[in-house]
Amino acid sequence: MTSASPATPAATRPVPRASALAIEAYVPGKSKAPAGVRLHKLSSNETPLGPSPAAIAAFRAAADGLEIYPDGQSRALREAIARANGLDPDRIVCGAGSDELLSLLAYAYLEPGDEGVFCEHGFLVYRIAILAAGGVPVVAPETDLTADVDAILSRVTDRTRIVYLANPNNPTGTYLPFDEVKRLHAGLPKTVLLVLDAAYAEYVRANDYAAGIELVAGAENVVMTRTFSKVYGLASLRIGWLYGPEGVVDVLNRIRGPFNLSGPAIAAGAAAIADRAHIEAAVDHNARWLPELTGALGALGLTVTPSVANFVLVRFPDAPGRTAKEADAFLTERGLILRSVASYGLPDALRLTIGDDEANRAVIAALGAFMRGDRG
Repeated sequence: MTSASPATPAATRPVPRASALAIEAYVPGKSKAPAGVRLHKLSSNETPLGPSPAAIAAFRAAADGLEIYPDGQSRALREAIARANGLDPDRIVCGAGSDELLSLLAYAYLEPGDEGVFCEHGFLVYRIAILAAGGVPVVAPETDLTADVDAILSRVTDRTRIVYLANPNNPTGTYLPFDEVKRLHAGLPKTVLLVLDAAYAEYVRANDYAAGIELVAGAENVVMTRTFSKVYGLASLRIGWLYGPEGVVDVLNRIRGPFNLSGPAIAAGAAAIADRAHIEAAVDHNARWLPELTGALGALGLTVTPSVANFVLVRFPDAPGRTAKEADAFLTERGLILRSVASYGLPDALRLTIGDDEANRAVIAALGAFMRGDRG
């Protein structure tokens, strides 16, 4: 038996992996307002239209079978996703939100010490997933708050195993045209897995955008993840899906939990993706308010990053009485809950989800008062 080094005291309890202790726990957006104030929660990119009535009905019907284990293959949901997108259901994996799938990919493809690359202002879950798998996070700088293909490729080394790209990106709302995504893929070694996180794809109306389905169809090292938490209005049920090559699908099915989606989630998700009218209504609402909010806030002297998603990044002056932190407090007092994004390296900004008509008008009026210095 070897004795502990004099410089290293013997452990008295289980010791977690060092990379796990390097993780800063994910902190969701606020969801509460002061007592007596009407709440407009605009911090989590939830749809103001709520879920499809068909999804609600399917969820309620599933309550009659809560004593029964769900289908461990989520077959009804995978087949509904496949029908809606023209895909092979055998190349789809469902998860408890796309977050679970993003983490499972890191667990499957990163050995301790391997590198995972993501962008400067990319989704915080990427760093968490890489560290939790024992990997090394590598950050690629952005240009104008947008992913930079050359910067990403310059960070790739012989230890790189995975690259995460949110497209559109959260929290900036910017995106890479599909030609740039293809250029990124072409520049990566075939041993590096490119993960296209397309959580907000349904909202994008830019002609040069694609979520990545075509790229996945013809490559062995690309996957695309999607979510039901945004346009489908099922954030509470935690439903995500991945489309990938057979090899990736096989390994994820080996390591995921056997019942990682509940029966009500499977039923509601299948109903939601089939309700095209409800989806189109949510997208149309977003398309109407996105330019209106962008223009109105810009007219107040605020800097609004051009977005193709269902939120905008609003940047505030570095002047006493007008900072992002002060704006956050001012808005919260009035029941308008936005998302601080200091943890994303953007301390001068707040992320504003596009809400319903009332909420959108209220936030424009409140920010107008804030910028005028009207604290009444």
